[in-house]
Amino acid sequence: MCGITGILNYKDKPIENITTMNMRNINRGPDAGGHWLDSNAKVVLGHRRLSVVDLSEAGMQPLASHSGKLMIVYNGEIYNAEDIRAELEAESDQIVWNGHSDTEVLVEAVEKWGLKETLRKCKGMWGLAVYDRETKRVQLARDRIGKKPLYYGRVNGQFAFASSIASVAAVEGFNNPVNRDVIDAYLQYGYIPSPYSIYKDVFKLEPGSILTIDAPYDTWTVEQYFDITELAVKGQDRFFTGSEEEATVELERLLTNAVKGQMSLDVPFGAFLSGGIDSSLVVSLMQNISDKPVKTYTIGFDDAVYNEARFAAQTAKHLGTDHRDLYIGAGDIVEVLPQLTEAFGEPFADSSQIPTMLVSKMASEDVTVVLSGDGGDEFFCGYNTYRDAVSGIDIMQSKLGFVAKPLRNSIGNTILNSSMSNNEFMRKAGRCLKANTVEDFYRMVNDDDPRTHQLAKNCAGIETKISNYKDSLLPFGENNLMLMDMLQYLPDDIMTKIDRSAMMYSLETRLPMLDADVMKFTWSLPIEYKLQDGITKKVLRNILYKYVPEELLNRPKKGFSVPISKWLLDSRVREWAESVISDARTKADEYIDTKLVDQIWSDYTSGGEWSPLIWYILVLEQWFKNTL
Repeated sequence: MCGITGILNYKDKPIENITTMNMRNINRGPDAGGHWLDSNAKVVLGHRRLSVVDLSEAGMQPLASHSGKLMIVYNGEIYNAEDIRAELEAESDQIVWNGHSDTEVLVEAVEKWGLKETLRKCKGMWGLAVYDRETKRVQLARDRIGKKPLYYGRVNGQFAFASSIASVAAVEGFNNPVNRDVIDAYLQYGYIPSPYSIYKDVFKLEPGSILTIDAPYDTWTVEQYFDITELAVKGQDRFFTGSEEEATVELERLLTNAVKGQMSLDVPFGAFLSGGIDSSLVVSLMQNISDKPVKTYTIGFDDAVYNEARFAAQTAKHLGTDHRDLYIGAGDIVEVLPQLTEAFGEPFADSSQIPTMLVSKMASEDVTVVLSGDGGDEFFCGYNTYRDAVSGIDIMQSKLGFVAKPLRNSIGNTILNSSMSNNEFMRKAGRCLKANTVEDFYRMVNDDDPRTHQLAKNCAGIETKISNYKDSLLPFGENNLMLMDMLQYLPDDIMTKIDRSAMMYSLETRLPMLDADVMKFTWSLPIEYKLQDGITKKVLRNILYKYVPEELLNRPKKGFSVPISKWLLDSRVREWAESVISDARTKADEYIDTKLVDQIWSDYTSGGEWSPLIWYILVLEQWFKNTL
């Protein structure tokens, strides 16, 4: 894809600074780079390019509108660019096109309709900046669901923005301290929830948002042009009234259109194929459209408990794809572990990042773009945790509903705040007793290890979308849990993982499940079209079984989990982990209780209980080691 950069009200050395920022985006855009300077307004814009559509110089950035009024730097893809181009041509005969890039269409559309109205017309993914040379106004925008990243903030008296946080930190004079208030949330979730970042005064622009800043670029406003909550509420208020069969037909039409639009490329492309419902469906639709075998890629594990590559291979054989797989074990991840800080820029610890990076590296040897099935779980009730939370609260209310809530909550708090919480069964019992709603129960799933909140030092904490979610906003508990994930987990974890892992190897990822029309239709579906008699993703399965035999896919869901708890005990990986803990001790001790870290690690390696918290700690300490 690409990487964008910019400095507003720069102090000095604008070209040197923007060049350095651009080079931190080199993996995002290895094909070409450029910059543009308005010395009067003290604005400099930069861009690194990964060419996927219109490989000519007409697609180079920064790019001016035909009138010269606007300048744009843009990371993303507008899949319906040709439709927007046709609409522009129908309204005006003054535009002179220099090429067929979506960037050119986008900047002309913004000049014609304004940024907000343009983005509402667009289908795709983006992180962008538009500069108006007449008003000196700069606007930043991010796509609806957060597929593409965009960081911004105050750096040494200047306003800077970029696709990567490392580019922001590359501005000369950067001395923003670590934001210690986010560390507790990071240790709870394994990622830093937006709009926060690991640095003070540096933020993530939230999905579906536009930031506007005017000269002298010292204050800004952020507004939403798209609200997933509003989409969900409207969808559930106006149900699709057709039958399940009619819903299946319409969804297949929408997904096919999304896949077809995302396959419109000037470079080689393929797909990730995990063997699950979502990726198998995307590949099935791709192969149905394509006149030649689609290239597909899978990561397998030496540990059979976690391995689904054999199922992916069976699906690939049935569909006739050109399939490659790569089996990995503990020894294969050692080279990836030191690269985590470079790939993600800030602490990020979803352990499936490791196989995602490795499958991306493999795919990048053949193709420039891959399609993926990410988003299916969140929109079609795919996670087992949704059902567990709903059944957990139902059990609690049926068995203990006669106990007054204050007493029940008090008993739960007592368990969770005592040594009893060291026992997994007692922790679950405490959470059940304390939970008053299904949303409460789900929040506590992310807060399983009682040691989590003992680690961070002098941490004031942050508000998150999960903690602020209005309980029972939508009918049915599962709907609320899906929306909670779309607000936080999907953009801050899943989208972060796939974008950074792939872009580490200059590989663009496209996600048909998150097409704007698909999302809108999906939220209008009754819950029984998603979860029916314990069967998840019901309408997706209805489509998929037209292409792939049911027996190839009818098995318990595993998710893209990895045997990290076993890998860390392998001597080679354990050596990495213990060196990180040792080398980062001095730097880490300012922010976390390193003595407790030693205890947690010792308990685990001596045969104690595994906790994701261990991986979160290791990734955080490696970031401290490599960055501070």
